[in-house]
Amino acid sequence: MAVATLHLDIVSAESEIFSGDALRVFATGTMGELEIAPGHTPLLTGLLPGFIRIRDVEDKEDVVYVTGGILEVQPHIVTILADTVVRARDFNEAEALKAQQQAEKTLKDHRADVDYAMARAELARAAGMLRAIREAKKKVHLK
Repeated sequence: MAVATLHLDIVSAESEIFSGDALRVFATGTMGELEIAPGHTPLLTGLLPGFIRIRDVEDKEDVVYVTGGILEVQPHIVTILADTVVRARDFNEAEALKAQQQAEKTLKDHRADVDYAMARAELARAAGMLRAIREAKKKVHLK
């Protein structure tokens, strides 16, 4: 007897991150944690910044980090349209720390040509990425 699966697509403006079959998908929607299995009730929700965990058909787990987006669930199809997506294996803590420091420096600069809204957004993104990297190291034992 075949194992029930669902088709998962994770895409962002930059690229398609994942397209394939999965046993389960775990994500954080605007109303809380979600575990999506084949046959799940249709659902449309916003995604909070955080991890998407994918249990593949070989029962291995893949982890990606999203900065937000939309999750659509149909009984056997899940689509994630993410603002930004990074695979856990691609996390670069030094790069995220450098981006955070640069954003903090920009915010302290009192020049008229500084886009403070953009700098605040970059600071929030970098801080979120650093939190994600550190949490991922605890959860999936990244080196």
